[in-house]
This record gives sequence, C-alpha cells and structure tokens, in this order.
Amino acid sequence: MKFDTPATTNPIDQLKIVGKPVDRIDGPLKTTGTAPYAYERHDALEGVAYGYVVGSAIAKGRIKAMDLGRARAAPGVLTVVTAQTAGKLGKGDNNTARLLGGPEIEHYHQAVAVVVAETFEQARAAAALIKIDYERAKGTFDLASAKDGAPPAKDNPDTAVGDFDTAFAAAPVKLDEAYTTPDQAHAMMEPHASIAAWKGDKLTLWTSNQMIAWSRGDVAKTLGIPKDDVRLVSPYIGGGFGGKLFVRADAILAALGAKATGRPVKIALPRPLMFNNTTHRPATIQRIRIGATQDGRITAIGHESWSGDLPGGGPETATQQTRLLYAGANRMTKMKLAVLDLPEGNAMRAPGEAPGLMALEVAIDELAEKLGMDPVELRVLNDTQVDPEKPGRPFSQRRLVECLRTGADRFGWNRRQARPGQVRDGRWLVGMGVAAAFRNNMVMKSAARVRLETSGQITVETDMTDIGTGSYTIIAQTAAEMMGVPLHRVTVKLGDSTFPVSAGSGGQWGGNSSTAGVYAACVKLREAAATKLGFDPTVAEFSDGQVKAGGRNAPLAQAATEAPLVVEDAMEYGDLTKTHQQSTFGGHFVEVGVDAATAEIRIRRMLAVCAAGRILNPKSARSQVIGAMTMGAGAALMEELAVDKRLGFFVNHDLAGYEVPVHADIPHQEVVFLDETDPMSSPMKAKGVGELGICGVAAAVANAVYNATGVRVRDYPVTLDKLLDGMPTLA
Repeated sequence: MKFDTPATTNPIDQLKIVGKPVDRIDGPLKTTGTAPYAYERHDALEGVAYGYVVGSAIAKGRIKAMDLGRARAAPGVLTVVTAQTAGKLGKGDNNTARLLGGPEIEHYHQAVAVVVAETFEQARAAAALIKIDYERAKGTFDLASAKDGAPPAKDNPDTAVGDFDTAFAAAPVKLDEAYTTPDQAHAMMEPHASIAAWKGDKLTLWTSNQMIAWSRGDVAKTLGIPKDDVRLVSPYIGGGFGGKLFVRADAILAALGAKATGRPVKIALPRPLMFNNTTHRPATIQRIRIGATQDGRITAIGHESWSGDLPGGGPETATQQTRLLYAGANRMTKMKLAVLDLPEGNAMRAPGEAPGLMALEVAIDELAEKLGMDPVELRVLNDTQVDPEKPGRPFSQRRLVECLRTGADRFGWNRRQARPGQVRDGRWLVGMGVAAAFRNNMVMKSAARVRLETSGQITVETDMTDIGTGSYTIIAQTAAEMMGVPLHRVTVKLGDSTFPVSAGSGGQWGGNSSTAGVYAACVKLREAAATKLGFDPTVAEFSDGQVKAGGRNAPLAQAATEAPLVVEDAMEYGDLTKTHQQSTFGGHFVEVGVDAATAEIRIRRMLAVCAAGRILNPKSARSQVIGAMTMGAGAALMEELAVDKRLGFFVNHDLAGYEVPVHADIPHQEVVFLDETDPMSSPMKAKGVGELGICGVAAAVANAVYNATGVRVRDYPVTLDKLLDGMPTLA
C-alpha cells in the first residue's frame, strides 16, 4: 500500500482499542521470567557449548604472535577461533571496524579470539591462558587535540542560508560560546548475546538485535554466505538504545565457533567488552553563535560541531536540530570529523539531537539572560511554522509553542526567579530550568503478514522488534481495531527474519511505521474476508467479531472455515517528505536543589509536554518518555566514559565505574501528551516519541542548576566539582 495523502475513511479513527492505555501483552512473560531472551534459547538445541571472547589489550597496532597452546589443552576446550583460523571474513555495511581483528588492531577490546568449551567457566579460564605479543602503534585518542585538524564530515555537508557572518557581526546582542559533551555508553540491562547453530550450510542466530533485516545482511556479508542461508531470531530484547542496531562480535564469533565445533555455541559479551568492543555515543565539542535584536528576534544562528570516530566512521550529527528548531534569516551549520582510534562511535538514543540540544538549549538560555527575557518567551518569539532553510516547506504539525505554554502553566514557571541563586529551601538552593524538545519524525517502509485462523484468531507476523518499547502491544491494538476483534483474539509474532521485513526499532520510527505496515496488511485482509463472505469490501464494517453491511452480518471467523486466510502487504511512503517537514516537539521543565555547602545536585521535579501525533498507547508511551527523561538526567549529571588518552580505552568500562541514575536520583516524572493527530505521517496519524523524551532534558537540568546557583557549566556532566568554586557565599 502506498501512503501519499491523508487517509479519509480510516477504521483506526474509531479508537476503540488504539489510543487506550492497554497493559503490555508481553508483561506477564517478562515479570515471570519466562520470556526467552537471546542467551536463554535452549529450545530444540542439544549440546550447547560456550564461547568466551578475548579482546585486544592495545588500542592500535598489530598482533606479532599468539600462543594458543595452553588454551587449546585446557579442560573442556573444543576450539579456539582467531582471524587466522576463521578464513576470509568480510565486513558488514553497518560495521566500521572488523568484528574479528588480527593481525591489525583497530581499537581497544576489538575481538581477537573466541575460546569455545563445554562450560562457560572452562572457556573463561582457557581464554586467560592465551598469550598475545603485540606491537603497539601510536594512536590519536583526544578529540580536543585532534579538533583543529579535523576535516569536514563526509556525507554531512555544511549548510548556509543568507549571510551568517555579516548578520552575526551586525547583531546588537551576541552569544558566542563553546560546549562539550562526553563519550557515553548505552549501558542497557541485557548484554550483547547470541546463540548460533548450523544445519548444513544454514545458520540460525538467536541474538539480541534491533534491526533484523539489516543485521541478517551484515551477517551474510561478513561470513561470505548467501543471505537466504541466514536466519535471525530476536523476539525479546532487554534494551538497546541504538547499541543493538547492528550485528556485533558476539553474533559473528558464535557463528564461527559453532561452525568450527559442529555444535550450537552461545556467547554473551562481559560488561567491559560491551563498553569498549561495541559502540558508544561519541563526544562532541560544539560552538554556538547567535545574534539577536534587542527585542529577542534571532537574526543569525550558527552551530559548529566536532566529533571523532574510527577511519571510515561518521560524525555525531549534533547540528541537525539547529537547522529546524528556531527562525532566523541567516543560518550556518558545520560538522567536522576527527579520526580517533577509540572504540566505534555510533547511534545512541536520539543521535544528533540529544547531544546537540545539550548545547543549543543552554545557549538559548544564555541568550535570554543577555536579553533580559524569560527563556520560555524567547523560544516562543522565535517559533516558525515553516522549515527555516526552505520557507516554502511547512511543518506537517508543529505545536512547540503549545508545549512550552502548557508546560509553563503546569509547572508553575511564573514562580521562577529570573535572577539566579535567590530561592532557598533550608540548605538547598532551588532553581528551575526549561528546554525545547525536538526530534525528527522518520517513516520507513514496513511490511506484515496477517492471518485469519480457522478459529477466528488473528495472527500478525513481522520482523519488527520489541526493545522494551511495547511493540507487541501496539501492533496487537492495531490489528484488533482494524479487524473488529477484542485484543485477546490477536497473536503477535515478532523478531524473526522469516517474517516480512519491517521498519525495525530505531530512530523512533518503529512504532508508527510498523503499525502502519500492519494497517496495510489488515486492509488487505478486510477486503479478502468481506469478499469471501459476500460483502462489498468498500462499505463493510468490522466490529464485535462480525462483518456487517447492507443490513446483514456474518461472523468474521466464517471467512476462514475451510482454511486460514493469509495476506501480506507493506506500507510505503510517497513524496510527502519533500513537501512537508515532519518533526516532533516538546518542552522539558526541571526543578533542582543544589546543596549550598557541598554543591550536591538533586532533581526535585520533572515535566515533559510532548506533541508527537496520535499516541497509540498512552501507558507504554509514558513509559518511553520517563525512561528517556531518566537517561537525560544521567547525561546531565553523571554519565561520562573516561578516556585514557595515553593508551586509548574507556577506563570506567563497567556499571561500577560508569554511573547511571538510580531510583534515588529520579523524582516523580509528569508526562503530558497534547491531543494531536498528524494525518500526513501515516494512516495511524502517529509519530515517534521514544527519543523525543530525551531531547533537551540535560539542558533543562543544566539551566535549572544555573538558576539555582548562578554557576554556568558548559562542559557536561554537571558535577559538583565544577560548581564549588563559584557557589554563592553562605549567609
């Protein structure tokens, strides 16, 4: 089905099941521990062996020699696989570095061997017996020192509208500041894990992966086998945040180990290898310049960003929201990409906008102070209903002003003191902060297979994944609404490459796109069922398990009395993205307390107001937003991968050293969804929301800390050591 124009008669608009706060249908499995995650799949597998990955002890250089003798002779060892014994390996389209290194080493903890043994303990013990002689090469590990020589990022050209330099020089009020964001880790609960089994030339991988079709292709390309010989299965994922968009070393090494032993092999990456072997959010250095009139209208806005990655990698696209968020006739963005020999930088929840707004929304706060304006009013004044780079291209929906106004009213923004450091609650200095939220709405072709069983049950099959986002539930709600059956009459099967290819989970496109694909397949099933029952499919209604038209009705199940009725279709998109800009918007409001003596920071209140199209399930959507808000708080106050700039690795590579928020750090979080539909986005009239919730949060926290203390921190995370010297004198 091609989606070019807004739907007219749309069964989804009944909203009998879609749009309701339905409990997650996979909840009972997860809360009872019976949902099988990748490392736990033992069904139909006998003789499973265990693999343990050995990571490189250097960041750059080469392996001179490997002594595997003691490891091979260790108890229980079945095989040791290295690049030398694995045969020729390719590199997937979505991998910057090779997933099995040697003799050349590209980054610290790059996998260089896997030991396969009868038990996990035997594999781990034998791995410690491998002796590797390295020849270390000089590497570059410091973004700040590599910044000046960094070239423009390929495939991300500079942008220019009007004459930024002239307009900025002439502006009566100017802001010119630099901000830094650190490397960050996904730190999801479930590790990267896989079980591989071969049957002849056919490989099955039970793995934890967000994008089944992408990764199936990458596995095939890496192993040099036909894609049709690879099956990926990933029905349950214990968090990903972008770290599982692409196939990682666990999957490839499990496949190689299984091939070498003739037995199924399971591998889970230990936490230190997750931090250095897989991907992370790259650090940035950002310079923002804004020129404005005395009344606050932006006349010039420029955003430059530097980030780093391995050779052939890509930038952290931290300037992209600046191209669309605020009006201004004269505009400029630039991105530079330094070559760093650190582990691979790649997507992490809201790549680009999350770190970009950490800088931009603090800069807007600073500009408001220079102007003597309220930060909310400055944002409202510079709102735009058209793409500021392409004035003839309107937003399909843009309710940023309403998000800010609603949030300010609910949060009690009028009680905020504009002058910092004025509000005390006992020993605590109290401040409020605000930031706009922005994330583009992307749509992806997505397909599904829908089957009307002879029992009258509806079965949906698609390779869409559920990374904790509620995909099972919103897909079931969609099918139930379209086919006029109760929710318990729908079975959803996800995460298998034998199913039709969906959008997958990433870029906050998954919920809207995958349900649109199910919508398309259900439209086709409605037509087939109505025709089978002798109804005109253009007027037939589906409700309460019945098909109705022309004064008569028949049970839906009668359309499949002889055999299941099976259809498959996909939702594809026309040229709407050329005529309209599709984005999501929000406002984040935060109140913090800062200890007047120690500069310890405590978040006291958080509010997010989101405009993200139709909310398909308010309960799971709220869960997504509060999770994103929590990640934003972590980015603001504690998350930072510490780089050893001599040896080139992340020092705090486990959850003991890499700090993330815990329950005590997070207060009650309020989430408000504006009542919105966007018929240009899809027949579901929905948009993404899971990444919008993180965008701007860190800046709102940083702005609140400034309002509480008068100390402006531009280098994240905002830790007490950066506040102490500038704290107000105790009375």
